[in-house]
Amino acid sequence: MEGEEKPAQEADMEPVVTSGASESVPRVLSGDPQNISDVDAFNLLLEMKLKRRRERPNLPRTVTQLVAEDGSRVYVVGTAHFSDDSKRDVVKTIREVQPDVVVVELCQYRVSMLKMDEKTLLREAKEVSLEKLQQAVRQNGLMSGLMQMLLLKVSAHITEQLGMAPGGEFREAFKEASKVPFCKFHLGDRPIPVTFKRAIAALSFWQKVKLAWGLCFLSDPISKDDVERCKQKDLLEQMMAEMIGEFPDLHRTIVSERDIYLTYMLRQAARRLELPRASDAEPRKCVPSVVVGVVGMGHVPGIEKNWSTDLNIQEIMTVPPPSISGRVSRVAVKAAFFGLLGYSLYWMGRRTMNLVLSLPAAQFCLQRVSEARPGR
Repeated sequence: MEGEEKPAQEADMEPVVTSGASESVPRVLSGDPQNISDVDAFNLLLEMKLKRRRERPNLPRTVTQLVAEDGSRVYVVGTAHFSDDSKRDVVKTIREVQPDVVVVELCQYRVSMLKMDEKTLLREAKEVSLEKLQQAVRQNGLMSGLMQMLLLKVSAHITEQLGMAPGGEFREAFKEASKVPFCKFHLGDRPIPVTFKRAIAALSFWQKVKLAWGLCFLSDPISKDDVERCKQKDLLEQMMAEMIGEFPDLHRTIVSERDIYLTYMLRQAARRLELPRASDAEPRKCVPSVVVGVVGMGHVPGIEKNWSTDLNIQEIMTVPPPSISGRVSRVAVKAAFFGLLGYSLYWMGRRTMNLVLSLPAAQFCLQRVSEARPGR
């Protein structure tokens, strides 16, 4: 999947509704509810929403407030992906500010977790099967697919240790957004195939081997207290940072570039909203929007840093062509895989044949054949 991928703007799911506004609007006059116009109905629902919205919301300490040039407000909730407290922080923030848009750190390739129940997700997270490996390889290529499975192993390790499925804060954000009138739900993360392919391209062959070795033998125990202590830095991202700390290029592609992408998507969401007009003769009226972003705590400093800078995401959306070392490593991995497969089949076939020939019935048949040979 080389070339460029366009940003995923919005989740294609039932609870997603159209956007609203964030300033007071005229009160609807009383009358027959059946004869109310679409504009009046919109204004009535919007007024109900604005009554719930707090001018000075009581927000959790994990929330960072940013302001766009047009006055739109963005509340970034920094979360730990395996944390009950983070789920409560997300719910409280959305209820307090009644946003027009909710942006989450997911892409279209991971959106399925929003509709799965906790038990299904827990089972899926713990199972790293051959079928998942084949799907990852088909989707991302051999090296990127293998790296994705190794990262899934890290997530499965945390899931098994804590008995908690990842992404609970995103599911809570999805549920709460569906309860807010005219609230859109956006997917704000870079597509995962682009991230993995750029990450793999940034590593040399030996760096890939070293990273894979570290991921394969991850076994440190983790407690729920460890997760909550990591509210200042997401647990999964902290574990990844410890493993990739000696690979600055990998940190750039997995963390820093996604900081830029998430910032871009939050700024795209934080645009002034146009209120509906009863007729074309009425002047257009635009108001600032309110946005809630739900991201891993490790991305918050990068979002703050990039908020006021000019961003161009075209470069970080391009998948570089494979290098010579990358092509050599892929050939080496394939050769090693098929070599081991061939040797295993040969060894199993030889062992099976020896077992069959050692059976009394086989010995008897061989003896009869030997006796039946001409000249004997």
